Amino acid sequence: MTIPTSFPPRDEIARLTAGMLLEIGAVHFNADEPFTLASGLPSPTYIDCRKLISYPRIRSTLMDFLAATVMRDAGFEAFDNVAGGETAGIPFAALMAERLALPMSYVRKKPKGYGRNARIEGELREGQRVLLVEDLTTDGGSKLGFVDAIREAGGHCAHTAVIFSYGIFPGTIGRLEEHGVTLHHLCNWWDVLECARTRGSFDAATLSEVNVFLTDPRGWQERRMAEAPPSS
Repeated sequence: MTIPTSFPPRDEIARLTAGMLLEIGAVHFNADEPFTLASGLPSPTYIDCRKLISYPRIRSTLMDFLAATVMRDAGFEAFDNVAGGETAGIPFAALMAERLALPMSYVRKKPKGYGRNARIEGELREGQRVLLVEDLTTDGGSKLGFVDAIREAGGHCAHTAVIFSYGIFPGTIGRLEEHGVTLHHLCNWWDVLECARTRGSFDAATLSEVNVFLTDPRGWQERRMAEAPPSS
């Protein structure tokens, strides 16, 4: 167990994180054939943070960054338990729990339907202060269900930490804050776009279209859906 003790500046953490995500091919830009998000809406961007678990040097560095960010922003003795959201958050929660020297649990999306029918796996004690860890957040909505499950089990959850935050939906921070939750993250789409431009990772036309999307994602989606041919 090694607890991180170095604290790089936030902009350096964001730049390095964006570069690592590009390096392992976790970032996908395609303006001609947009990706379909979980919401069903189109997007010229897609990120696969799950790939990080297959890259030991990068995942270790990013977990050090995330642990340092959480301790700097929330406090060094702010938590009693680290919980991962099913399923993408589980490996990162385990890595964070190791670095923070804390117990780990995880939260199911829904009760498993047999046995204890619980949503919390592992040991979560009444009154424990829980850090919810996930791989990413888009608009913050999916985090609220996990937070509620933790609170219903008797835990206090006022912080969530992610590697990547979309950073393009203006209501994200407010939605979480209204629920009493503070978001901690390493980088967002703007950081990735800047790094991609610097590295020349994608052609200029693609980067330009991604910039249009990031500036007004809802408008871009509406225009793209209006241009799509009707399904037969």
